[in-house]
Amino acid sequence: MKAFVENRFGLPALVVVALAAMYGIAYVTRPAPLPPPPTGPTKVAVESVTTVCPGAKDRRVDVYLPGSLTTETMESGGPYVTKGPGGLEAGYLTRATSGAARGLAGVRCTEPAPATWLLGPGPADADVRLHLTNADKAPALADVQVYAVEGLVSGAAGIGLEIKPGEHREIDLKTLAPSADVMAVSVTTTFGRVAVAARTVLESGGVDWLPAAGTPATRVVVPGIPKGGGLRRLLVAAPGETDAAVQIRAVSEDAEYAMKGRETLDVPAGTVAALDVTTGIAGSAAALVLTSPTPIVAGVTIIGTGEKPDVAYTAGTPSLALGSAVARNTTGARLLLTAVGAAGKVRVQVVGAKGKAESPYELEIPADRTRDVRVKAKGDFAVVLTPIAGEVYGTRLQEERHKSGTLLTAQPLAPARTWTMLPALTDTPRVVLP
Repeated sequence: MKAFVENRFGLPALVVVALAAMYGIAYVTRPAPLPPPPTGPTKVAVESVTTVCPGAKDRRVDVYLPGSLTTETMESGGPYVTKGPGGLEAGYLTRATSGAARGLAGVRCTEPAPATWLLGPGPADADVRLHLTNADKAPALADVQVYAVEGLVSGAAGIGLEIKPGEHREIDLKTLAPSADVMAVSVTTTFGRVAVAARTVLESGGVDWLPAAGTPATRVVVPGIPKGGGLRRLLVAAPGETDAAVQIRAVSEDAEYAMKGRETLDVPAGTVAALDVTTGIAGSAAALVLTSPTPIVAGVTIIGTGEKPDVAYTAGTPSLALGSAVARNTTGARLLLTAVGAAGKVRVQVVGAKGKAESPYELEIPADRTRDVRVKAKGDFAVVLTPIAGEVYGTRLQEERHKSGTLLTAQPLAPARTWTMLPALTDTPRVVLP
C-alpha cells in the first residue's frame, strides 16, 4: 500500500475512486425531482359560498344548489344572506305593471368582493340606490367613486365609508353625483369585503338592477343585447390614467361586423363615454366585442318599446368556461348565447321549482354568431349551463308582453360558483422581503 501511495499515479487514482464512490452514493440517494411549477391558473373546486341580496320584506328568493331548487322568504327588509357549498346561486324577480317602478327587475345575489364595477344611467336621469353589505365578521372600509362623461364627479363624500360586520348601507347616488346622466360606479375596499348591488328607476319609466361588470380588461365581451325595437346604448369607462381607443365589433345572429360609423369609440382617461348602437345592430340579438390597448369596463342599457317602456342592463362578463347558473327564471325565459372565434356548444339543464332536474340538452352556436333560444321550461325554475366547446358568452333574458309596453330584465351569465381559477404560485424569497 505504501508503495502504491508513493507511486506518482497512486494518489490521484485513490482520489478518483473516492470521488466516484461519493457521487455514486449521491446519485442513488438523490431526492425525486420536483414537478415543474404550473404555467397558468389552476382550476379548483369551490368549497363554500356566501351570497347577499338586497332585502325586501316577504320577498321570495329562489336558491339553487346543484340538482335542487328551493324557495325562501325574506323575514325582514334587511339584506338576505345565504351560505352554502360550492355551486350556490340565489336571486329574485319583481314585477309591477303600474307606478313609477313599473317593470320587471331581477337581481342575482352577489358575493362579497374587494372591488365591483357597475355601469348605467346616472342620478340626473334616474333614481339610483346603491346597496353595500358587509356579510363578514370583520369591518370593511369602502370607497365609492362615480365616473361620468366629465370624469370623476363624486369627490370625497364616498371615500372611507366604514361598514361594520353585518351592516347594510343604502346610498342615494344623487348625494354623491347629482349631475351625472350616465355613470360608472367603482366600489373598492381598503380592507374587508362588501357585497354590492344598485337599483335604478328611470325618470322616463322602467326599473331594474345593474349587473356587476367584469374587472377592467383590454378585451371585453358584452353579451345579451335582445332583438326587437327600442334603444340600445353602449357605455364604456376607462378607469386608468391613459385614454382608451376602443375598437367595436358586433356579433349578431347573421354576421360578425364593424358597425358603420360606430367602429371606434375614444374614451378619455377617468371618464365614461356613451354610444347609441341601436341602428348598428338593426334589431337583431347580438353581443359587442370591445378591444382596447388600455383596460376598460363596459355595459349596455336596453330600453324596450311601448307607451311605457321598461329598461334592462347587461355588462361585460367572462365566458362560460367555468359554467353558469341562474336561480330565478320563469316561463318565457330566453338564452342569448354568443360564440366568439370558433363554434361553441353548451349543455343546458333545467331544475324545476320542486327540485326535479330535467334531462339536459345541448345547444350549438355557430362561430362568431349569436343565438336567441327559448328555454324549454314552464313555471319557476333554475337553468344551468355547462361548457362543452368554444368560447361562449351569454345572458338570460326575461320578457313579458303587456298592453302598455314590454316588461323585461336581463342577467349576464356570470361564472358558476362551482369552480374557480387560482393563479400560478412560484417559490421565491421575494415574498418575505420588504
